[in-house]
Amino acid sequence: MEQSTFEKIYEVVKQIPYGQVATYGQIAALAGNKRWARVVGYALHVNPDPDNIPCYRVVNKEGRVSDAFAFGGGNRQVELLKAEGVELIDGYVDMQKYQWERPVY
Repeated sequence: MEQSTFEKIYEVVKQIPYGQVATYGQIAALAGNKRWARVVGYALHVNPDPDNIPCYRVVNKEGRVSDAFAFGGGNRQVELLKAEGVELIDGYVDMQKYQWERPVY
């Protein structure tokens, strides 16, 4: 059976290492279509398994957390990232320091 778009997205998000973040566009490209960045947002908003799919590790390309984080709002996303040692300044992650460096094939 072929994986759905959301399943592909969830599989990529599960690979983001502890203490690192990825962008919506990065997840989209790794899931198969670099134009799916908005779809990644939709998928994460309805994440069926937040305990095993770490959607809080996904930020925008500038490193900004989501005000609409589905599992407790932006403050919760910040708390979860900080608990992993990710530093934020004014709600932004230092992408040079914390962005996941997984290559896109």
